[in-house]
Amino acid sequence: MTRTTGILPDKAIEALFARGALKSERPLDADQIQPASLDLRLGVKAFRVRASFMPGPGHLVSDKLDRLSLHVIDLSEGAVLETGCVYIVPLMESLALPEGMSASANPKSSTGRLDIFTRVITDRAQEFDKIAPGYVGPLYLEISPRTFPIVVRRGSRLSQIRFRIGHALLAEEEVSALHKSDMLVAAEQPNVSGGGIALSIDLEGRGSDGLIGYRGKHHTAVIDVDKKAEHGIHDFWEPLYDRGRRELILDPDEFYILVSREAVHVPPLYAAEMTPFDPLVGEFRVHYAGFFDPGFGHVASGGSGSRAVLEVRSHEVPFILEHGQIVGRLVYEHMLERPQSLYGLGLGSNYQAQGLKLSKHFRSEDA
Repeated sequence: MTRTTGILPDKAIEALFARGALKSERPLDADQIQPASLDLRLGVKAFRVRASFMPGPGHLVSDKLDRLSLHVIDLSEGAVLETGCVYIVPLMESLALPEGMSASANPKSSTGRLDIFTRVITDRAQEFDKIAPGYVGPLYLEISPRTFPIVVRRGSRLSQIRFRIGHALLAEEEVSALHKSDMLVAAEQPNVSGGGIALSIDLEGRGSDGLIGYRGKHHTAVIDVDKKAEHGIHDFWEPLYDRGRRELILDPDEFYILVSREAVHVPPLYAAEMTPFDPLVGEFRVHYAGFFDPGFGHVASGGSGSRAVLEVRSHEVPFILEHGQIVGRLVYEHMLERPQSLYGLGLGSNYQAQGLKLSKHFRSEDA
């Protein structure tokens, strides 16, 4: 079945390159196109800037860089990006979207799990990570490592982009109906409101040791974002355990990796996104919204539901997070059609059937 509105699947993204709506400085990587998104690659230069900025109507990003750039870093052989600094990197990919087609961007899962703050910027933009219908021009990525210094290079992939035609978001009643037919989260009576389905936090502790999450350490070595299973967990993370109280005090300015209580399922004809938590409900937030590809947690692709890993920060004051507390909401969108490949099915997907799991950069045997 082919719809007239929805998220573009992998074969439609390939077609964007064929017709010139997407361009790149070099041929695509073999695994760059995902079931419902395209990974974006860093170009050869990083501009260290004084502060983040929004171009605004009538302004080009390059003009702002001329005024705000402190120095330029060559990424061709790799370079360290320091914590607390803001960098702008022109991306290899550029757009010439047709009218009626928009796009949105998000950090890749591994990027969020390393506490790397990223946002895509376009010329004349008034919002981060949102690409207006019919946009023609370059793409830039704002990067600010928050906890760990990182090594990146030309071709590193920290962000991803989705393309959509028309209105793709499911209404609240559609989400409820889809849950009844396809079990979107492992809950008999899910909390569905605001067009999304609620996810809550798991602080009960699994296994013999009662592990509930991790807290990022300070003053660590650098992490190479392109190398898998390169680092020992305990060099970068402090494990957190349940002591029988099923709660966790979040300290301000600390970064936590936690996990949802519910397993998540994204059927093949849908895509999902984790929306930021409403800060009015508590003094914390799930720091990075994230994409969930078609097939995430899908039984036919090797999963039986996969729990959502959550990157959590407190605001200015300590906050007690309790087991079962709602921490985020999943919204679902229609695909234009079923992707050729589903998440976890022959794609080498890193997080299918996951529980509490750090990013792919860490050796699992050290857990």
